[in-house]
Amino acid sequence: MSIKSAGLIILLLLIGCQQVGVATEALGIAPEVSADAAELDVQLKINREALLKGSSDQIRIDAATVLLYSEDKMARKILLNALSLPDNTAAQIAICTALSQARNAEEPVTAKQDFIAPLIAILTSDETGDIAKPAADATLLFKYEQVSNQLEEKASDESLNAWARANAIYALKLQPDKRAILKLMELLDDTDKQVSLASAEALTSLNIPIGTDAASRWQIKSDFLRMDRAEFLRVWEIRQHQAKQIQLLREQLQLWQEMYQAALDVIYSGKEGEADKGKFLAESLANSESTVRLWALEKVHQWRTGTSPKLPAELGPVLLNLIADPDADVRLKTANVLSLMGELNSAQKLLTQIETEQDDQIRTELFVALGAACNYALLPNAEFKISAEIRKQTLELAVEYLFEQDAVKVQKGAEVLKRLLEQNSLTSAEVNKYIGALSQRYAQLDIQGDGMLRGELLSAMAGLCGQSVYSTEAAKMFRPLFEQVLHDETNLVREAAVDGLIYIDKARALEILKRDSLNDSSAVVQEKLIILAGEVGGKDDMGWLFERIGTTAQSELVWQAMLKIFKRDETKADLLKEWMPKLYAQNGKLSKEQLASFLEIAERKAQSESDAGMLRDVREHLADLYTGNGDFERAAEYLGLLRESAETAEEKQAILGRLLDVYLQAGSLESAGQLVTNSLLEKDLEPNSVLVSSIENYLSHPPEGADIDAVLKMLGAIETADRPLWDMQLKVWLKKAEKAQEPNKPA
Repeated sequence: MSIKSAGLIILLLLIGCQQVGVATEALGIAPEVSADAAELDVQLKINREALLKGSSDQIRIDAATVLLYSEDKMARKILLNALSLPDNTAAQIAICTALSQARNAEEPVTAKQDFIAPLIAILTSDETGDIAKPAADATLLFKYEQVSNQLEEKASDESLNAWARANAIYALKLQPDKRAILKLMELLDDTDKQVSLASAEALTSLNIPIGTDAASRWQIKSDFLRMDRAEFLRVWEIRQHQAKQIQLLREQLQLWQEMYQAALDVIYSGKEGEADKGKFLAESLANSESTVRLWALEKVHQWRTGTSPKLPAELGPVLLNLIADPDADVRLKTANVLSLMGELNSAQKLLTQIETEQDDQIRTELFVALGAACNYALLPNAEFKISAEIRKQTLELAVEYLFEQDAVKVQKGAEVLKRLLEQNSLTSAEVNKYIGALSQRYAQLDIQGDGMLRGELLSAMAGLCGQSVYSTEAAKMFRPLFEQVLHDETNLVREAAVDGLIYIDKARALEILKRDSLNDSSAVVQEKLIILAGEVGGKDDMGWLFERIGTTAQSELVWQAMLKIFKRDETKADLLKEWMPKLYAQNGKLSKEQLASFLEIAERKAQSESDAGMLRDVREHLADLYTGNGDFERAAEYLGLLRESAETAEEKQAILGRLLDVYLQAGSLESAGQLVTNSLLEKDLEPNSVLVSSIENYLSHPPEGADIDAVLKMLGAIETADRPLWDMQLKVWLKKAEKAQEPNKPA
């Protein structure tokens, strides 16, 4: 069946599946295509719709195939425009797939060179590789001469991102042409390590050796240069076959390794107690198979980062032996584990291995582990010490890493340098040298860029101002820089600077930050400022703090800072007295719990300063607050205190009514009964007394779940002598209760 016949069948199927109205509606493609919509016939419109909005990958690919072989110029225009649509990756992939499948089709694609430019454009615009890889596959539709210039140019273009160049390298890898191979070998020496690594991986995947030095690489290039096309294709096919076989063997090996590791997991899990587990890991770390050693190292890492990080002592010597393991992966994992185990006396062995290590990544991880070991050894209570020479060598290594171009290395160098400067034993000249190195490296960075790295360096500087025995020297050198960058565009830079200023002088930092960072866009800076105000702020900070309550995400943090200021010994009761009406005036800004926290502090301040008036007001507020919260026990406690301190009989009697209300609301009938009994012992209760009014109000408007019978029973059980008014009132309540139980009788 020809492509055109297949296209007709697809067309008929699409017509059967789509609504006829689709043919006349706007189908939402690129503007330049929709401008010609009037020229499209029904077939093209349906195929375009299927390409752009098809319900499955196959429908989109079939539509792209039909359009690809169509003789209508508008069909080609639809494909080219859809290929450039960044928001329709499914359509782009479908077109790339159709182009790839066209390599094996009987009918040739006319004017196929139309697709070269948009395919190359995809390679340099797709960072994920999701579309770039299908686009690279599609370039195989063309002879290498047709795409070589574009692919080689993009792969070599230093102005492009590394990922864009890597996409071009992937496309070169697919080309069965020795010129593509030679280009990949040339890129092995590219200054961009990501590009050189991508080239090495591409060649390795083709089973083509990459050589270990310039001489071996030249020999490999020479072997390819002398091959004619026929010989190259023969070698290509052989190596492709070998590569597939190698990949198959690797997959099988991976499967067996995973099965073996699963078996090790079962054995390890079955070990009881840390001693047995440690012994098993020690044996596994000494195993002749690197896979087993790597498995054991991962278990050690998990143990170390778990809830019980102390490792059995027998693991130490075995781990030290793995520092110089012949397997690179084992050395890397060992370095990673040792970076978490500074208490292991590994500094000398790590330093020795660093001097001979050829793998850059492993060397860096060994350096980090060395920093951890030295940092531990410098602690006052360390179980071992390092020589001054080892410390000096490590410091020099840290400076070496600090001045590298790779940002990760710079950060690691700064971190190790900071850790080694936290403890004593350096001369004044050495201190200034190493602290100064941080400033010098920072000055080399691009002030408009390198934001993250500048932030990391400033974090190291800030740490030295707060955690180092040389904090005075660090503060003198770094303080101007911290103040200078408070308006930097990078959040991390400002956040680190704030840390530094706080470490140096909290009180001064608060004044600087209120001036320069009060409305900083970084939530982290805002939080640091609020916490700082809570630590060293005072009366003058209450206003700007309170403005943030209920209006920012840091509302609770702000309130805690205010409470710290209120609690402070030097804070006088007058400040709390001043703020009490302000806090109550802000309906909804503070929760009842927050108000209670404030009032309890105010109560303690009033007591300590013997301010009876303030104490009475605070306890009034607390009694009302706890009553409203339903915390009747605390409410009764404060009403009791108020009654004790009341100066007149009228005040005491008023409080007594409120106290009875609370007892009744709380269901504390025994306390309520005792209160009424005590009052009756003093005198009879008139109908308008506060206690009678309180009981009347409760019985008339009982709360949900109230047991009126129990209340009346409690009141009736009170023994009185010669209290006619009370007896009469009690009879009224009992009679009302009886009538309430007889709803059919008129009241």
